[in-house]
Amino acid sequence: GDPGEDPGHAGGTISPSWPGNASGSPRVRWKVLRVRGKTGSACWSPDLEFKYADTDKWAAELSELYSYTEGPEFALNKKCFEVEFRTHGIKELTPMRLLDVARAILYMAQGTFAECSSEAEVQYWMRYNIFLLLDVGTLSALVELLNMEIEYFQKSAACSSAVRKPAISLADSTDLRVLLNIMYLMVETIQQDDPADKPEWKIIRETFRAELGSPLFNNEPISVMLFGMVTKFCSGHAPHFPMKKVLLLLWKSILFTLGGFEQLQSIKIHKREELGLPPLSEDSIRVIRSMRAASPPASASDLIEQQQKRARREHKALIKQDNLDAFNEKDPYKADDSREDEDDNDDNDNSIEAETFPLERDEVMPPPIPHPPSERVSFPKGLPWAPKVREKDIENFLESSRSKFIGYTLGNDTDTVVGLPRPIHESIKTLKQHKYVSIAEIQISKEEEFQKTPLSGGEEEVEMSCTELLYQGILPSLPQYMIALLKILLAAAPTSKAKTDSINILADVLPEEMPTTVLQSMKLGVDVNRHKEIIVKAISAILLLLLKHFKLNHIYQFEYMAQHLVFANCIPLILKFFNQNIMSYITAKNSISVLDFPYCVVHELPELTAESLEAGDNNQFCWRNLFSCINLLRILNKLTKWKHSRTMMLVVFKSAPILKRALKVKQAMMQLYVLKLLKVQTKYLGRQWRKSNMKTMSAIYQKVRHRLNDDWAYGNDLDARPWDFQAEECALRANIERFNSRRYDKSHINPDFLPVDNCLQSVLGQRVDLPEDFQMNYDLWLEREVFSKPISWEELLQ
Repeated sequence: GDPGEDPGHAGGTISPSWPGNASGSPRVRWKVLRVRGKTGSACWSPDLEFKYADTDKWAAELSELYSYTEGPEFALNKKCFEVEFRTHGIKELTPMRLLDVARAILYMAQGTFAECSSEAEVQYWMRYNIFLLLDVGTLSALVELLNMEIEYFQKSAACSSAVRKPAISLADSTDLRVLLNIMYLMVETIQQDDPADKPEWKIIRETFRAELGSPLFNNEPISVMLFGMVTKFCSGHAPHFPMKKVLLLLWKSILFTLGGFEQLQSIKIHKREELGLPPLSEDSIRVIRSMRAASPPASASDLIEQQQKRARREHKALIKQDNLDAFNEKDPYKADDSREDEDDNDDNDNSIEAETFPLERDEVMPPPIPHPPSERVSFPKGLPWAPKVREKDIENFLESSRSKFIGYTLGNDTDTVVGLPRPIHESIKTLKQHKYVSIAEIQISKEEEFQKTPLSGGEEEVEMSCTELLYQGILPSLPQYMIALLKILLAAAPTSKAKTDSINILADVLPEEMPTTVLQSMKLGVDVNRHKEIIVKAISAILLLLLKHFKLNHIYQFEYMAQHLVFANCIPLILKFFNQNIMSYITAKNSISVLDFPYCVVHELPELTAESLEAGDNNQFCWRNLFSCINLLRILNKLTKWKHSRTMMLVVFKSAPILKRALKVKQAMMQLYVLKLLKVQTKYLGRQWRKSNMKTMSAIYQKVRHRLNDDWAYGNDLDARPWDFQAEECALRANIERFNSRRYDKSHINPDFLPVDNCLQSVLGQRVDLPEDFQMNYDLWLEREVFSKPISWEELLQ
C-alpha cells in the first residue's frame, strides 16, 4: 500500500461522462475495474458523482413534502381556491376564518398550478405568491392557527377517539397537514436566494428569517413549538400528528434561521478572528469535494481467489528460482503497456483489502528489478489535509523527552528546552508550527475562569444570536427532544423490525381505505419506504445542524446535546442503521417520478403498471439516502471525537466490520468519515486486524488528517488508558451542569456570590422590621448581649 497511490484510480480507463435523463438524474463517472468473482470477468464499477450540500435540488425538496397518497388533494386545493377567493378575496381574510380557506391559500403557495404549463412556471408563481402572502402577514396567522389546532385537538374528543382507533390514516391529520404544507412551502421557497429578487422581496426575506428565529410566538421560536409536537407524538398523546411534515418543517426552519454548511464555515472564520486565533489552514468543504473515492474492499470470494492465485505464483517461483520475472510479472511500472497487464494491476492495487503485504506473510521476496517509469505513473501531489497538533500533545512530548534525557519534569511548560538534544529542539519547532488552537479550547478556558472568579470575573456578554435563542428555548426539555428524535429514527430505520409497542410513523401516509389491487399495494409499498427515507433524512440533518451550530456557539451547549444523544443510545442506533446492505439502501428506487410535485400537476399522468413501479427511476443512486448516510456518519464522528470512553463503545459494539462494509459505497466524502471512525479505534482492534487490513490502513493514511505524534496505527498506550465510561462522562456532565446553572439558571444563584452592601450609612438607614417577640423581650436581650459582656476598650481602639 503505497501511501501516495490513489487506490481508487490506479490503472483502468475512464470514459467520458454523459448527462442523465431529462428529470435531472445525477451523472455517473464510469471506469474499468476488474472484479474477481467466480467467473473472473470484468464488470463496471460506478464512481458516484454526488455533491454533498445543505439540501437536494429545489424540485426534489418540494416533491418530498407530499406522499403519493395525498395526490387527490391537489385538485381539492384548486376547487377551494375557486370557491373562496373568487367570491371573498384575500383582503377579507381573518385569523378565525383562515382555516376555512387554508386549502385555497395552499393552492396559492403551490403556484396556482392549474394555470401553468410547465414545472418552471409553477415554481415561478410559487415564489411570487408566497412573497405576496408574507407581505400581508400570513405567517403569524398560520402559526397562531397551528398552535390553536394543536391545543384544540388535544382537548377535544377527537383526540381520544384517534388514540383508540386501531389504524390512524391520512384523514385524521387533514387540517394540520394543510397548515404545515403552507408553512413548509414558505420556508423552503424563501430560503432559495435569487439575485434577481426585487429589493422589497429581500427585505421580506430577512424579516421572515428574523421572525422564524425569534421568540415571537408564545415567547419561543417556531422550532421549539415543532419540537414540542415531536415529543407529544412520541409520548402517545398525539399519534395523528403528520410527523414527516413536522420534521421537514423543523429541519428547514433550523437551516434557514441558523444557516447551512457554508454559513457555518463563515461563522467559524469570523469567531476565530474575534478570538485572535490564526486563520484556518484550508477550507474543509473544498478539500472534501476535491477528494476522489477509493475502490471498495474485496469480498470473501475475491480474497479466496487471490490467495489461490498467489499460491500458484509462489509455486512457479519455487520451480524457476533463477527467473525473477515471476515476481516482476505484475510490476505496475513495467514498460510494456498491454491491456492484460493493466487489468492485472487493477486486481492487485484497486481494492482497499486486496491482499496483505509480502513481508507480513513472513516471506522473503526478491527485490524487483528497477524499470524506468512509464507515462502512466502518477506521483502524489501531497496529502489533502494540513497536520494539526494540540497544546496537550506538545506538553506530553516535552514531558516524555525531559524524563528520558534529563530525568525531571516541568509540568505545563512548553518553552524550556534546556538540556534536551538538538533533534528534540527541531521536533518541538515542527510541532509548534502545526499547533492548532480550537474555538472550543478558548471557550473552555474562559468558562474555567468564570467558575474560579465568579465575582471579579465580571458579567459574561452573551450574543443573542438565533443559535443562542434556540438553545435557551429547547434547554428545559432537550433530553426529551433527543429521545423522541431517536425513537422516530429507530422506527424509520430499514433494519428495524415491526413491533407492537413501537410508535406508528405512517399516520400521514396510509389511506382511509387500504389497497385492494396488486398495483395499489405496490404503489403504497413504494410510498411507505419513501416516507421512512425522508424521515431519516430530516432527522439526520436536524441533529447534525444542531450539533455543529451549538459547538460554534459554545462547546458546552454541544456537549450537553451530545451527551444526551449518547445516553439515549445514539451510537448503537447508528451502527444498527449501517448494519444492512448499504449499497442496496444507497441505490434504492423508492420513488415514482411521474407522481412527484410539480410534475404531476402540469402533465397528464401515464398509466402506471407493476413493471414501471418495479423499474423505478434511472438514477444510479438515491440522493436522500446517501445524504442521510453521510449525516449519520458525521454525527457519529462528532459524538466520539476525543472521547476515549465513546471510542471504546465503537469497539465494544463491533463497529469495524459494519463500517468496513460501508466503504463499498464509492463516494469520497462518505468514505472519509468511515475511515475517520476506523482510525480512532484501530489501535484497539489488535495486531491481526491491522495486518489483515493494510489497504484500509493505507487509505486512512492517505485521506484522513494527520495528528503529529498520534500513534493511531499502534497499541502502545492501551494499558495506561482503561475504559472508565462512568468517570469520564460524570466529569463532563458536572462541567456542563455548572455552565448551564451559571448562565441560565438565575433562580438558584448561590447567596454567597450575591453582592453585599458594606456602606455604613446605607445599612443603618435601612428599615428593619423586628419580630414581635423580640420587641417584647428587648430589655432582656440588652442585658444578655450588651450589658453583661465585658468590653476591652483598649483593644477596640487599636
